[in-house]
Amino acid sequence: MWVDQMENEQELMRIGVSLPDNLLTRFDDILAKRGYSSRSEGIRDAIRSYIRYYEWTSEVKGSRVGVISLTYNHNQRGLVDELANIQHKHLDVIRSSLHMHVDAELCMEVIMLQGDVSEVKLVAEGLMALKGVQHLKLTTISVEE
Repeated sequence: MWVDQMENEQELMRIGVSLPDNLLTRFDDILAKRGYSSRSEGIRDAIRSYIRYYEWTSEVKGSRVGVISLTYNHNQRGLVDELANIQHKHLDVIRSSLHMHVDAELCMEVIMLQGDVSEVKLVAEGLMALKGVQHLKLTTISVEE
């Protein structure tokens, strides 16, 4: 695979990452269960997976029906307004949405879309970039014509 070849051809680079304690604890638990020998090995594997997913979604073309599921902290300053602004800006592809209050701070939204995949991804990437969005997943299927 290209990522593996690239890694072998280049020297390893050292980076620093700041993570919340609970996220690092959960990551360490998964690494132990999966038998990783180090955090670095697990982080490299996670980055490879992220790159593969991004490249796969970049190859998808044409008309799609999709679902974006996201969770966010509604107490994040300005986030609710930004979420609404992005959705209003893309009324041409957004067909419906569902909002749920998970607890006192956490909300979940499911947004259903239909249109050209480039527009669908634009919505997902806009939402993903917002501070306070904790999780976002885009799933699409092709539309048979």
